[in-house]
Amino acid sequence: MTSPVTYTSTLSDSEPTEFILPDLVNDIHYPLRLNPRYYPISRASEKWLLTGTHLTESEITTFMGLRAGELAAACYPDADAFHLRVCSDFFNWLFNMDDWLDEFDVDSTWRMRECCISALRDPINSETEKLGVKMCKSYFSRFRLTSSSGCTERFIHTMDLFFIAVAKQADDRAKKRIPDLTSYITVRRDTSACKPCFVFIEYAAGIDLPDEVMSHPVMIATEEAANDFITWSNDIFSYNAEQSRHDTHNLVVVLMREQDLNLQGALDYSGWMCRGAIQRFEHNRAILPSWSRELDKQVAIYLQGLQDWMVGVLHWSFDSTRYFAKDGHTVKRDRIIRLLPKRPL
Repeated sequence: MTSPVTYTSTLSDSEPTEFILPDLVNDIHYPLRLNPRYYPISRASEKWLLTGTHLTESEITTFMGLRAGELAAACYPDADAFHLRVCSDFFNWLFNMDDWLDEFDVDSTWRMRECCISALRDPINSETEKLGVKMCKSYFSRFRLTSSSGCTERFIHTMDLFFIAVAKQADDRAKKRIPDLTSYITVRRDTSACKPCFVFIEYAAGIDLPDEVMSHPVMIATEEAANDFITWSNDIFSYNAEQSRHDTHNLVVVLMREQDLNLQGALDYSGWMCRGAIQRFEHNRAILPSWSRELDKQVAIYLQGLQDWMVGVLHWSFDSTRYFAKDGHTVKRDRIIRLLPKRPL
């Protein structure tokens, strides 16, 4: 990967009013696939979420614009109806949990972690009055019906990593601390929740990859490359909303500070890093070892799932109202964003 010499613009005294997104859509050439079963399943999953929570009218409007079912359909395009429904329920739960955790302090995050991990360990017998945990039990009790033991354990472990990393993020937020780039990348790979979402690739496909495959250094590097592209592109898309609420857990903010870049320079650098992640994904996919005919077939399915995730979440980001409100298709075409004013502290 060549050096991003054109992206080293330094901080300026003038405040920008807009910025240009990197052209990520043209940087990734994987075909977008959509599960044909998604429409009725998405509607049923939305109803499940709304029935299990007490959202306000404005929160319901925001939730309906999320289109998490469409994301599930793009990330798991070959899943049957039963498995796609569990995937959709998980996504709806995860996005709402992520929003709730944004408002939590460290202690509240740890308490939520304890309740959710307990529910995952024993979704039938664990007792709770927390709505989010009850919904966790709902989707996971169905997940366990067809999931392998290894897949189940990986999901619980990666969800635990998610909660631990979010607690770290909450601590940084409370102390107004901006991490260095290396530390940020490490924790962001877990706050993104990509790791448990990747477990759902196995679940949706009905495959069971052994630890010897999943722990292989090249497989880990391939997953990390996919995770990085998904996570860093998400940071680019969510930057505007996050900067307006003074949130510093974002790659663009970290780069502005560490590389002494202005906003556009940091965005361009972020785009360069995303392109590098695609190249790393392709490189590591090409050098994965062979295990056996059957395992190699399952590995190929898993790698296809990582690819579907990378391209699926990219296009969904413009279809959903989560990042660009109702302007996603215009933003996708023009890539110009007007900066939102910062909220009062």
